[in-house]
Amino acid sequence: MDCHVHLMPERLVAAIRGALHDEAGWEFPHPSDREPMERTLRAAGVERYCALPYAHKPAIARELNEWVLARSAESEMVVPFATVHGDDPVEEVVREAFEAGARGLKFQCPVQRLAPDDPRLDPAYELAAEYDRSVLFHGGTAPMFEASPYVGVERFEAFVDSYPDVRACCAHMGTFQHEQFLDVLAENEHVYLDTCFAMSSAVGESMAFDPSEIPDSAFVEHADRIMYGSDYPNIPHSYESEREHLLGRDLPGETYRDLFHDTAERFLGER
Repeated sequence: MDCHVHLMPERLVAAIRGALHDEAGWEFPHPSDREPMERTLRAAGVERYCALPYAHKPAIARELNEWVLARSAESEMVVPFATVHGDDPVEEVVREAFEAGARGLKFQCPVQRLAPDDPRLDPAYELAAEYDRSVLFHGGTAPMFEASPYVGVERFEAFVDSYPDVRACCAHMGTFQHEQFLDVLAENEHVYLDTCFAMSSAVGESMAFDPSEIPDSAFVEHADRIMYGSDYPNIPHSYESEREHLLGRDLPGETYRDLFHDTAERFLGER
């Protein structure tokens, strides 16, 4: 199971890729339409994936959520998430999405210019608790957001303190503050991390991070709350490289079962 895949309308994907190309010079060799994406994922052994949208401006979240939910009706592989912008009618948009089948919420904090502890999002978090849904944040400073006021372990931890019973994941292993995010995970039973991009064998080609900075012991000790994600298809490297470094660590079999399957089910409330 891949817990971090971006399935969005082509015009939005093109805009995201254009912004990343302008900012970091990345090129994207992967298709963004559902069917060719799923062929790649199935070839890699993926059975299901979390489809993560995010609304970079107000008044688009409802349509975007409806689009993702419609794609989930076309494919048993899709686990649909929803999003909302802080300037939307948050409670209305999120309740509609949850009632229609969305399994969680995705926030790309620096792009959406809202922090995990933004009070405008309180209605969304209250609904996540009510409906037993999960929340996935881009809450760390990688790959280019060290100066952003919307990310960082303090903002994420403030959310956790306010909503300790809501299952919440920080993407990209919390890089570049991975040590602090691992501490938050260790102290809070409903906090998760995903591996996307940061643990790729090719990550050093795209951002200044060495995945070996995170020791094997972190994955073994916290296997029940660290899960595999890829950031596919918005990655400038091969899909295979997302798993290559992890598989090369020679972790225990039970750790790999958690990492590549069982922990994502826990995050979704299926276990």
